[in-house]
Amino acid sequence: MTKITLVTGASRGLGRNAALAVARQGGDVVLTFQSRADDAEAVVREIRAMGRAAVALPLDTGDVAAFAAFAGRLRAVLRETFGRGTFDNLVNNAGHGDYAPIGETTEAQFDRLVDVHFKGVYFLTQTLLPLMADGGRIVNLSSGLTRVTFPGYAAYAAAKGAVEVLTRYMARELGPRGIAVNTVAPGAIATDFGGGAVRDNPEINRVFADMTALGRAGLPDDIGPVIAGLLSESHRWVNAQRIEVSGGQGI
Repeated sequence: MTKITLVTGASRGLGRNAALAVARQGGDVVLTFQSRADDAEAVVREIRAMGRAAVALPLDTGDVAAFAAFAGRLRAVLRETFGRGTFDNLVNNAGHGDYAPIGETTEAQFDRLVDVHFKGVYFLTQTLLPLMADGGRIVNLSSGLTRVTFPGYAAYAAAKGAVEVLTRYMARELGPRGIAVNTVAPGAIATDFGGGAVRDNPEINRVFADMTALGRAGLPDDIGPVIAGLLSESHRWVNAQRIEVSGGQGI
């Protein structure tokens, strides 16, 4: 039976790349987007062109109150599009960049980072567990900045650090269902994340390149296949791990 993977925040960046990598691996995809419906539908078309099934659904991962309604829409899509009542894999990728020194971070900035990157991951996973098949896989996205410090990223990195701890607890509690849970922690990646700073600002790109053993900032294609690999049977014994994919950033 073909595996179905739900990837949050997959209209762009790492989420898009992960969704395409899953499809290339032979899987079907449900992807979510917050506001970029056209971009999400473009990803759906790319996946369908590979001969795989795909559907895009709107979701704000920082709005916990909306998760029950989202689960209802997902249940209907699984039945109508895939002829199933469950999906197999969850990739908690959706996120945003909002950076400021500790002395200048506002409460609103802090709350939104925690809501999207930690609270949302916690409660979206909780909401979707009844729809997940036993033996599935969860990949939570973290950051190389939980290990290496960089001024201005404290709140963002702290929220990601919470996700890394959560991953281990998920692995422990979901183990009886055969669900493996891991964290992927990318280094600096050239996407439009955080306003496209790493991609579009040569000075920032060079700073991170100089911090990295392989001498460059990362690209989406460096990350998506790793996520897809963790969802596959070839990695079935990898569980409760933080896997940094950073080219050797800050070593």
